[in-house]
Amino acid sequence: MKRILSLFAVAAVCLAQPAAKVKAIRAARMLDVNSGQYVQNPVIVVEAGRVKSINAGGSIPDGAELIDLGRTTVLPGLIDCHTHLLQNYDISIGGDDPNMLLTVGQMSTAKRALLGVKMGREDLEAGITTVRDLGNSGHNGDVALRDAIEAGWVVGPRMLVSTRALAAAGGQFGGLTPEAQRLVEEEYAVVTGPEEARKAVRQAFYDGADLIKVIVNTGPRILALDEMKAIVDEAHRVNKKVAAHAIGDLATRAAADAGVDSIEHAYVIPDDALKTMAEKKIFMVPTDPRLEDVDDVLKSRFHMTAERIAQMKVQQAASAKSRIQRAVKAGVRIAAGSDMYDGNATWSRGSASLTVLESYVASGLTPIEVIRTATTNAAELLGMSRAIGSIEPGKFADIVGVAGDPLTDIGELRKVTFVMKGGDVIRR
Repeated sequence: MKRILSLFAVAAVCLAQPAAKVKAIRAARMLDVNSGQYVQNPVIVVEAGRVKSINAGGSIPDGAELIDLGRTTVLPGLIDCHTHLLQNYDISIGGDDPNMLLTVGQMSTAKRALLGVKMGREDLEAGITTVRDLGNSGHNGDVALRDAIEAGWVVGPRMLVSTRALAAAGGQFGGLTPEAQRLVEEEYAVVTGPEEARKAVRQAFYDGADLIKVIVNTGPRILALDEMKAIVDEAHRVNKKVAAHAIGDLATRAAADAGVDSIEHAYVIPDDALKTMAEKKIFMVPTDPRLEDVDDVLKSRFHMTAERIAQMKVQQAASAKSRIQRAVKAGVRIAAGSDMYDGNATWSRGSASLTVLESYVASGLTPIEVIRTATTNAAELLGMSRAIGSIEPGKFADIVGVAGDPLTDIGELRKVTFVMKGGDVIRR
């Protein structure tokens, strides 16, 4: 009898639960990122956090909540494949090493996670609905932030996280005294040899990582090919991905030969490494700053004159354009990543992060190609193409709106007026 009464109680609770609210978004046009064409006057029906249907000029379902965006252009929520949400400092004051030491030495992991709440909210409000956060977050601070967002404790983007990055001795710190070197393990899992590399990968996944971040090189400290292969093999063995920070011939070759899933930065990379990347379907994640945003750093940190800064910017533009064009010509796919962590940004963290898309246009990519780096390409790199990256039935209702036309002016993506993540309206 008690069992029967319990079943009746469960049934009563289920019947008392309200049906999932259906929402209908009406806009002037929707960008189909796969075709590169606009769907005019779309009605996007959202139910249980996912897109249920899309109809051009369709009717509004009975009982649905209407979200009428008027003349707005909608497109998929944007994806940043290289973030550091638990890090924020002014690089023009002292540079990376002093700021990193202050961050690690003076901020607890809990405090950094709270900073990540602020940075994540700014990303989301700017239209970045998913991020891949790649280290510099203390001992599992990124895991805590990801889990808090998923639990609904705080509002932020969907996150994939790496916990501490694997690295050679010293991580990415410069010279430290023996006493100060204890700080290295707060940020990096130092590995020496293939077996230590495998052990570090397993520990990262035990700690809650979704993927592995590896620092292939910092100055002359470069992980060997057998160490890189051990890292990739151990991660791929359990269907997890590897993101590799690599700059220069030796490091990018080692990362490509080992078969990582993405090479971050790659500011200097030889053609043979690009060929290997194309053959192994390895993504490049260029984290190129917008040239207008580097003046303060060059003036304050390097004490450059305006004339020298102008010369440097011309050289940097030519180098970035050449590298990205060489990558595309070789068949390497590009995924967007900001690597934004500078608190001296003119805009919010999210708006500042999106300036990287403007640098891609300056490097020769068309606006639709750039939008795909932050939607379909990024979703594929994250292994989430079935859930995000485009507005299609069955996928999460991650939708942003802008007033203008991003296919003619990529800068429109820094001026979003509407943000929805998983069916929840974040900004309107």
